Amino acid sequence: MKVVVSIGGSVLAPDLDADRVAGYADALADLEAAGHEVGVVTGGGTVAREYIEAARALDANEMELDHMGIAVTRLNARLLIAALGELAAPEPSETYEEGREALRRGDVPVLGGTVAGQTTDAVSAAFAEYVNADLLVYATSVPGVFDADPDVDADASKFETLSVGELVDVIAGIEMNAGSNAPVDLLAAKLIERSGIRAIVLDGSDPQRVRDAVEDDVHDGTEIVPNGQA
Repeated sequence: MKVVVSIGGSVLAPDLDADRVAGYADALADLEAAGHEVGVVTGGGTVAREYIEAARALDANEMELDHMGIAVTRLNARLLIAALGELAAPEPSETYEEGREALRRGDVPVLGGTVAGQTTDAVSAAFAEYVNADLLVYATSVPGVFDADPDVDADASKFETLSVGELVDVIAGIEMNAGSNAPVDLLAAKLIERSGIRAIVLDGSDPQRVRDAVEDDVHDGTEIVPNGQA
């Protein structure tokens, strides 16, 4: 199976813990050893948002803020590449073409951000579509997609399964700007809808949850299924 794993910066390197990054590398290596083709996209997380907020206070515009966030995502990509060693392409893939070529060589491509105006959620969905992935896994700091912000609304409920059309409806009202934090953003949802790729949003604090979701189809997150499928 060909799978793209989107790892939020807040779960990969919330405090620059080398052991956590190594744990993700181990989980990805297990998937490779099991015969899966794996591509990875890393987010910027808290570190990126701190840089963005500081720059926003200095009157940087949204385009400049996006580029700052992209730089942090690529630093996180380099951390994961270091942990993956010879399994990974030696440099972060900066375009979808570079990522696809790495896959074709048998390497694990690790992408960060690509262009201003796109979150790594959208990059992950676009890359999954570009390489004809069978599955897209979002490893996030929340255990799935909720009908409201669980940090604000104590009565927020998690969806076990959503059609991608329903996902678009749920997140359509979320404001998106540089540094925004949502399990999956609207552009990513629209790309998933267009491509018809199956997706999973799950709590990525334990890297083995990603391995279990891909290898054993076991997870406690939210399953995003193409429109018209059960």
